[in-house]
Amino acid sequence: MFYLATDARPDRPTRKCWECETENDRAVRECISCNAPLSDRRFLLATRWMHERFDATLAWFDKKLEHPGMLRPVDVFIHNERQLFTVVPYSGEGLMLDEAAPLASTRVIDLAQRLAGTLAFLHNNGVQLARIKPANLIIARDNSVRLFDLEVEAVHDGPVPEAHRNAELNSVGHMLRRYCDVEDTELQTFLRAAWEGAFSSPATFGREVDKRYEQFVNGGPTPTIAGMTDVGLVRQLNEDNWGWRKLSDRARLYVVADGMGGHDGGEVASELAVETICRIAEEQEKLQPAGLDALEELFDHAFQTANNTIKEHAEEKGNDMGTTLVSMLLLEGKTALVANVGDSRGYLFRDRELHPVTRDHSLVAKMVERGRITAEEARTHPHSNILLRTVGTERDVDIDIFRVDLQTGDRVILCSDGLWGEVEDRDIQEILSTYSDPRIASRELVKAAHHGGGKDNVTVVVVGIP
Repeated sequence: MFYLATDARPDRPTRKCWECETENDRAVRECISCNAPLSDRRFLLATRWMHERFDATLAWFDKKLEHPGMLRPVDVFIHNERQLFTVVPYSGEGLMLDEAAPLASTRVIDLAQRLAGTLAFLHNNGVQLARIKPANLIIARDNSVRLFDLEVEAVHDGPVPEAHRNAELNSVGHMLRRYCDVEDTELQTFLRAAWEGAFSSPATFGREVDKRYEQFVNGGPTPTIAGMTDVGLVRQLNEDNWGWRKLSDRARLYVVADGMGGHDGGEVASELAVETICRIAEEQEKLQPAGLDALEELFDHAFQTANNTIKEHAEEKGNDMGTTLVSMLLLEGKTALVANVGDSRGYLFRDRELHPVTRDHSLVAKMVERGRITAEEARTHPHSNILLRTVGTERDVDIDIFRVDLQTGDRVILCSDGLWGEVEDRDIQEILSTYSDPRIASRELVKAAHHGGGKDNVTVVVVGIP
């Protein structure tokens, strides 16, 4: 979790000098003792609760390493023996967490180069990380990106052993692949190889990035799509997931999943759902099924395989995991098959008006359908979280598939209930009407969910029809 700390304290008559600790009248601009300038300072505090990594993080801080790709903290300390805080100066930098996908391919490759170089430096100095996530990247005002709040796995007396030098590349490949455009299949394939362990070290990975730089930077992001997920303001774990995949020249797949079951449950189920439905749909599309009926069967088969894969995994682990799932199969930019299980939704935005495409499989939706409560009452009903269908809880789940004929300028929105549960449809419509850039619209929708309370994870994918 992140906190912003400041010494701007108008409630206090004096300000302590950071250089000599002399108390000064708040109105003066220079310290009366050492003449140091007095100005407000701000700090970003990141906190962790993983006790097993506290010692390693403190050991890394004690090394006082400096590198252009890393923001060195001014302090790391443990509070009440339960929380570890990392403190960095803050002057309005952004977080990669707030960036919607896709990024320009040049941006993705630059990130890959910077992370490879920074990881190689850390390894040479004996620092091994557990993983890298968007939460570990801070964006400076000059748009450069640096690592901060490192999740340190171990600090070695000498360089990190060769056998452990590819561990972080799994998370680097996974993270950067998510920022690739749906059309950028070559870059996605390369980063998938990093995710799957194809490179022995950051140095090897960096050399391969350098070799392929010109190959990868030719394309730019499609300006009509965006994807973003956020943990919200209350929960500490993000169990949502999303993805997209170019299946063929004619077909694109977009997916949003909202997991249930906590750590190693919900987050695993939602990731399994996204990966499985994308993989199976891609395999089936290679058979070139003809006609909408055949493509609908392809879609249903991919959904069912994802459902049964999660069910089998839950039985192996002995836990109750599941996920909602909403997905769109876009065909030649003209026809959409939109399918859902649970209460993650699909909407069509056309001519500045928002239209629901999917129907929720929930108890309150059934009550609204039968006229027992109104749609407005359903939003705050005490049983609004009870779902009648989910992916992974039973074998061979029933799936609703809707066909939508698309027009130029349409946008399809796929989202978890963290969006529509906090933001009224009319407000979603207003945001989409105001922001034509899908990446900006996605960020504003997430922000609106925060303003609505941010009680749940929120995920949104926006797909425009050019």
